[in-house]
Amino acid sequence: METFDFIIVGAGSAGCLLADALSADGQKTVLLLEAGGDERRFWIKTPIGYGKTFFDARVNWKFSTQPDPGLAGRNSYWPRGKVLGGSSSINAMVYCRGLPNDYDDWHQAGNPGWSWKDVAPVFARLEKRVRPDGSIQASAATGLDGMGALYVSDREPQYHPIKRFFIAGAQEAGLPLTSDMNGAAPEGVGAYQTNTYRGLRFSSADAFLRPALRRPKVKLQTHALVHRVLLQDRRATGVEYEVNGQVVQASARLEVLLCAGAVNSPKLLQLSGIGPAALLQKHGLPVVHDNPFVGAGLQDHLGINYTYRATQPTLNGVLGSWSGRLAAGLRYVLLRSGPLSLSVNQMGGMVKSSAQLDRPDVQLYFTPVSYSTEQVGKRQLLKPDPYPGFIIGFNPCRPLSTGHIEIASARPQDDPLIRPHYLSAPQDIAGVLAGARLIGQLHSTPSMRQLIVGQPEIDLANASDAQILDDFRARSGTVYHPCGTCRMAPANQGGVVDAQLRVHGVQALRVVDASIFPNITSANTHAPTVMVAAQAARYIQQTYPKDPRP
Repeated sequence: METFDFIIVGAGSAGCLLADALSADGQKTVLLLEAGGDERRFWIKTPIGYGKTFFDARVNWKFSTQPDPGLAGRNSYWPRGKVLGGSSSINAMVYCRGLPNDYDDWHQAGNPGWSWKDVAPVFARLEKRVRPDGSIQASAATGLDGMGALYVSDREPQYHPIKRFFIAGAQEAGLPLTSDMNGAAPEGVGAYQTNTYRGLRFSSADAFLRPALRRPKVKLQTHALVHRVLLQDRRATGVEYEVNGQVVQASARLEVLLCAGAVNSPKLLQLSGIGPAALLQKHGLPVVHDNPFVGAGLQDHLGINYTYRATQPTLNGVLGSWSGRLAAGLRYVLLRSGPLSLSVNQMGGMVKSSAQLDRPDVQLYFTPVSYSTEQVGKRQLLKPDPYPGFIIGFNPCRPLSTGHIEIASARPQDDPLIRPHYLSAPQDIAGVLAGARLIGQLHSTPSMRQLIVGQPEIDLANASDAQILDDFRARSGTVYHPCGTCRMAPANQGGVVDAQLRVHGVQALRVVDASIFPNITSANTHAPTVMVAAQAARYIQQTYPKDPRP
């Protein structure tokens, strides 16, 4: 049995950062275990390759939920990264911190040190902000250039020209504009910033793992399926995992850190005997610590796309023909520019559906390509509709519905049961209607009417509530932001981990990923997940400031 100071389970958005931060002193040994393989693949590094990896089992867990009453009994497909970099290697690359009050809510949920005042400098220290001309923007936190490791690029000048109709329509609908969704005034419509650099995806593996692997005391083991955390006298002492059909164990001198994501981290806790006692006993597992909240508290953004035919050329014309794809491919290979170097989620923002609200409640997406003829099991970004088209999508920012995740058996190879319970909170129904009505106002503006051919399939400005809800239940899906299944809160208030991400009832074990979110943030979850890892690294470094060995 090999022994390390730290064992990190999951080389995703959080695990890569922890491997880097905890090995930076050159003293502590780190074992990083990843169920997937290497992320250095063409369709991962190429930004538009997101469509190719969406259903690729080689890099994707390809989870599926249980039938959900809120979605008319449908199952939802949940892609999650099973590869170095985790979901930051297969996502649409949008980097959005969310809103300041998201984190003030975390603090008010009983978590000191997690308010916006506390976490804003952490975000700033992580980021290397890239201007449209490629220069590095000085950090607001330090005043120095290039302090962060994670590239966050402003690509707005390269976004498709039809963005002008969307921006003009937003202004006509009374929505504010923002020049920086990660700046001092994040509310409003504008261009999304992305984790790209010089035309390539820039994942957590690029930012943090590659530097860490240059250190001799960091060991990476890929294709390693972790079975359980080893516990002795309610203390984590290591992990058991499988590689190439062989089950092995590794020992941790200091701590085990679960960074397996909102689906797999609660699954691993339950397989290790930490979770609802009745569930564990049902599957013949010993109960080390009875905590009914392990796997509970599941939240996710639920969204929908509305597809429109356009009067203007869109990316459909470029990506929908062999000549267009060839030209785009040559431009990308030679110059690392053009549509293949960009995210499809180009414009959008966090806005209020009513001026009477005190915070934005809707996130918008504007995509200059349409693929309404998408085939089951394929995401045809490189084979769009055979006519000019675009998509406007939305999701409510702060849903209140909660679901849960539970093991299906005692076998680590079996996927857990995912029950999102979408739209189970009455307020979420109101949020759907408000968001859809806002889209209706937007597509009815003079500027957007210039862009739209004919009438949309559903007239959101005039449809009944029942028509909007029926359509939403039939077509909506995850926006790929599951979180909250190992919630950070006091033990007597539904918590699984404390404010330093230590698992309640067990020593030397932390959870560090989106599963600890006390509530879902208002926008995409990659940015806050990386911030969570940076906070955790600081807490761990404060706990073990020196080499622990004599």
